[in-house]
Amino acid sequence: MIKRKNPANSDDFTAWNYEAKVAEIEQIITRIETGDLELEAVFAQFTTAVENLRQCENFLQQRQQQVDLLIETLNDE
Repeated sequence: MIKRKNPANSDDFTAWNYEAKVAEIEQIITRIETGDLELEAVFAQFTTAVENLRQCENFLQQRQQQVDLLIETLNDE
């Protein structure tokens, strides 16, 4: 199985932007909803959207863990 590089999992977020990914997902949804795409293009766009959603989810999970850790350290003081 090929492991895809997930920028949301790395410490280098300079090339990855949450808001940009969300905007891209919204654009994909709009393109799919227009009904103008060939079926193959719909599947390709859907695949891209799912990958972007996974990256966003991983990003948010990491940030939630960081917040939880910060809260825990505050409670320990």
